[in-house]
Amino acid sequence: MDVGTIIFLVIVVGAVFYVVSIYNSLVTLKNRHENAFSQIEVQLKRRYDLIPNLVETAKGYMAHEKETLEAVIQARNEASALLSGVAATLTPDAIQQLSGAENALQGALGRMNIVMEDYPDLKANENMMQLSEELTTTENRVAFSRQAFNDAVTAYNTYRQSFPPVFFATMFGHPTDASLLEFDDSAQIQAAPKVSF
Repeated sequence: MDVGTIIFLVIVVGAVFYVVSIYNSLVTLKNRHENAFSQIEVQLKRRYDLIPNLVETAKGYMAHEKETLEAVIQARNEASALLSGVAATLTPDAIQQLSGAENALQGALGRMNIVMEDYPDLKANENMMQLSEELTTTENRVAFSRQAFNDAVTAYNTYRQSFPPVFFATMFGHPTDASLLEFDDSAQIQAAPKVSF
């Protein structure tokens, strides 16, 4: 074997290892963002489990606010049903549908909170306070999980779009970018809190 052949073989083996490392990186980053979505799924399921308890506690106090309570339950059921489908496919369209359902649920919960302000006995109810606190904690966990998911999606998309992985991504089964999970509250999150005395 001459030196030229050895150099050629070393270059070919190096190129193969480099392409394999691109494949492995794409798989690793995809698995990370899918795992991050699983964390969101856990928190959303926890939220969906808390909402019926919250509504049941409020029913006794808010008998004539039936429409509001039914809207919350309907929005919760729609979001919960979509979550199962999204978790199975994790496509951009599915992510967008879940985002829309979560926005509807956020709106319904917001309307319920506004209505609850008219019921001081309900706000003072120990069970209601505990459920509200758990829901608030869960909302914070959803926000943190969503941030971790979006960070993982951004890392995946950045690597997938960079050179030279962009040439191999489609061939290796990564034809499209992953979608960020965005809710309508992003404007509220960006706004400075208002404090008044």
